[in-house]
Amino acid sequence: MAAVRLGGGEYTFEVHENWAKIPDEIVLGDVAAVGVDSKDNVYAFNRGDHPVAVFDSKGNLLRTWGEGLFPRPHGVHVAPDDTIWLTDDADHTVRHCTLDGKVLLTLGIPGKPTPYMSGEPFHRCTHTALSPQGDYLYISDGYGNARIHKYTPGGKLLSSWGEPGTDPGQFNIPHNICCDPDGWLYVADRENHRVQIFDGDGKWETQWNYLHRPNGMCLARGHNPLCYIGEGGPSGEINRDWPNIGPRVSIHTTRDHQVMARLGKMHAGIEPGQFTSPHGISVDSTGSIYVGELSGRSWERFATGPAPAKRRVIHKLVKVPA
Repeated sequence: MAAVRLGGGEYTFEVHENWAKIPDEIVLGDVAAVGVDSKDNVYAFNRGDHPVAVFDSKGNLLRTWGEGLFPRPHGVHVAPDDTIWLTDDADHTVRHCTLDGKVLLTLGIPGKPTPYMSGEPFHRCTHTALSPQGDYLYISDGYGNARIHKYTPGGKLLSSWGEPGTDPGQFNIPHNICCDPDGWLYVADRENHRVQIFDGDGKWETQWNYLHRPNGMCLARGHNPLCYIGEGGPSGEINRDWPNIGPRVSIHTTRDHQVMARLGKMHAGIEPGQFTSPHGISVDSTGSIYVGELSGRSWERFATGPAPAKRRVIHKLVKVPA
C-alpha cells in the first residue's frame, strides 16, 4: 500500500506511521516533545517508564534514559553543542543534560512550584530556547505562570516579562518558545491562538494569528529557517468535529510571515495522515518532520474498544523531493 501523502508542491510529505521500531518490552507513553541532534538522532521525551527514548533516523531504538527522574515530561531543546535541555512541568524544573543522560544543571526546585501566577520561576514551566550565540537561555513558564524568563546558560536569572491576558505581550499559556538566528523569540501563546514574536529583551514586535492552539513548535536549521507548528484540535465537546481548526501541522516562513502549508487529513483521528494532538515537533537535516502525540487521553474519541498497549505516540513525515 502506498504511503499517505500530505501537503503539496515543495511541501509534500509521506507519512511513515510505523517509523519507530520499539521492542516489545519497551512501552513509551505520550510523546510530549521531540528533539533532533546533529547526527539526526531523535529524542522522544515521553510520559512512560523510559522518559527519553533515542532513535536513529531509521527508527531503530538506540537507548533510553531518565528513568525515575521526570514525573511529567514537557519540553525538549537540543542545543548546537549537542547537549539537551529538558523541561518538566510537574516537577517545575529545567534540566540541562548530556545526550546520554548525565545531568549538568538543574534550574528550579524539584517538586516545589512558586506561587500560582506570582511571576517567579517556576510554576509548571513548559519549554526552553537558546539565543543564537548560546549566551542566553529563555524559558516559557507556562501553565501556572504567564511569563518568559531570561537566564544565563549557567543559571543566573537576568529578567522576566509577561502577564496573564490577551493584549500584546500578555499570555494565556505560553506553551513553547524558539529563537531564530537573528535573535527573535517566537512564543506559542496557546490559548490565545497565536505566536507572539519578541526581541531578545522581551520587546513585542508582531504576532501570527490564524492558528488553533499552537502546541509544539520548532525552527529548522539555517539562516532563514522555516517554523513548524503543531496545532491542537478543539478542547471542548461542542466543536470537536469541526473541520479546518486542527489538529494539524503548519509551516511558516520567519522572514515574511507566510503560511506555506498545513498538513493533516480533515478531522482528528488515528488513521495515517490524521493527528490527535501534535504536542511535540522537530525537523531533521533532510527536512523530515517528527511529530510527538498525546494520544493516550484522546484515543477513545477516535476508536472503539480499549487503547492498545502500544499506541501511536510518534511518527515521521518524510519530505518528498520536488
